[in-house]
Amino acid sequence: MLTTSQSITIKELTTKQEWMDAFPVMKQLRTHLDEESYLKLVEEAVQKEGYRMVALYENGKIVAVSGFMPMITLYNGKFIWVCDLVTDSSQRSKGHGESLLSYIENWAKENGYPIISLSSGLQRKDAHRFYEDKMNYDKVSYVFLKKLN
Repeated sequence: MLTTSQSITIKELTTKQEWMDAFPVMKQLRTHLDEESYLKLVEEAVQKEGYRMVALYENGKIVAVSGFMPMITLYNGKFIWVCDLVTDSSQRSKGHGESLLSYIENWAKENGYPIISLSSGLQRKDAHRFYEDKMNYDKVSYVFLKKLN
């Protein structure tokens, strides 16, 4: 657990109850998920993929959430994939996203992962400015998706 000030705390969420506590914020990013499907996906991702979820608490309340996975691929080698990053809509522009990404960057360094990668929807122009201008991420590719029937 990392405490950044008296009222701000970042904590890894490891229990079903903690994941459920994070759902109202995560739902703002992953609008297609209901509580049951969300919990099922988190449990499976944790068990099979090494998915980790962290939350930023302000005065004891979750106001931002991120999920990430350590991965190894031929194109990046060892790296961290940031799967989710969302701040409650009423709490944006307070530095919470920056704090969570910095936490993940520190976790990556401490655990021997020299690269962090993520994708962001094409329509999320504000997020792109945040990643590029504030967090110094480079736009290096497009992500393509095909849904199979």
